[in-house]
Amino acid sequence: MSLFAIADLHLSLGTDKPMDVFRGWDNHVARLEGNWWRLVSDDDTVVIAGDISWAISLEQAKQDFAFLNSLPGRKLIIKGNHDYWWTTRRKMDEYFEEYGYNTLSIIHNSAEVSGNYAVCGTRGWFFDAEEDIDKKILMREVGRLKMSIDAAEKTGKEPVVFLHYPPFMGDSKCDEILSVLKERAIRLCYYGHIHGPNARRIPERAIDGTIFKLISCDAVDFSPVPVG
Repeated sequence: MSLFAIADLHLSLGTDKPMDVFRGWDNHVARLEGNWWRLVSDDDTVVIAGDISWAISLEQAKQDFAFLNSLPGRKLIIKGNHDYWWTTRRKMDEYFEEYGYNTLSIIHNSAEVSGNYAVCGTRGWFFDAEEDIDKKILMREVGRLKMSIDAAEKTGKEPVVFLHYPPFMGDSKCDEILSVLKERAIRLCYYGHIHGPNARRIPERAIDGTIFKLISCDAVDFSPVPVG
């Protein structure tokens, strides 16, 4: 039973939002599907750290969820900045149950155990938030991160944090997020959101004892990566 992670699938099976207009994204759904079946078994868990679907409603995302549900393993989903279909936890849980998407679960102010790890996290926000509205959203995300880590710690397993937004960019850092990770002694943090030819060359980075790894789809060759 292994834990994998990936972010930024940008599925659009029920919408007209092709990703092959971007360099390196040609045939990306088939590539993702092939890699997933090659690496992941039904006993494994895959964390998807945001930007799952371009859909703007649960109904519009139906084909994307059906595709994910058909893939091996349990999938734990965290919100990204383009997940406009995201609604209340109750509505999402009810929707998944109604359509039999029994391998999909939401991480929202919560945590899920996978082997020796407790999966937790939140979307995050801009690392350089300066406007009052951005600061308000950022502090809300900090609160959600703390609640999720609280839930993870209660399991007795090692919390592993997943964010959509990176908590740093070059020399700029989101101190509000990073201070939580330092305070809670988080060893591993995975994040997405960053794309483009240079994404593959972004190395792992350690800050105050936490190792950060980029897992956006094009940065990891459209393959779920092992956590650990």
